Amino acid sequence: MLKEFKNFIMTGNVIEFAVAVIMAGAVGGVVNGFVSDIMMPIVGFFTGGVDFSDLKIVLSDAVVASEGVAAAEEVAIRWGSWVNALVNLVIVGFVMFIIIKAYNKIKKPAEAPAPAGPTQEELLAEIRDLLKK
Repeated sequence: MLKEFKNFIMTGNVIEFAVAVIMAGAVGGVVNGFVSDIMMPIVGFFTGGVDFSDLKIVLSDAVVASEGVAAAEEVAIRWGSWVNALVNLVIVGFVMFIIIKAYNKIKKPAEAPAPAGPTQEELLAEIRDLLKK
């Protein structure tokens, strides 16, 4: 059983998958930084300095006890964070599109399939014609 596990782990697919997961985490961090540190300030500039991550619709305010401790948390729809997530999704999708497009361009073209032989009907017709002669 240990030998089978070792063979499974050492196959190319598992190792490639592990590398892909690690790279996806790294790319995700870069894209999140790009969205939050570069794109959203630009979007905020064009929308009058609005920080989307702070935008929300408050359904009920937080209740504060006498000691200054929150007795009940604020209930709010944080739609600004959702907008940030949408921008993040669009950017990740675009980056993946560019990566796949570049990969397909540098990938060597698939070899043309070997020409197909005659079909069964063609062979039978040829045999029939030979028998007629």
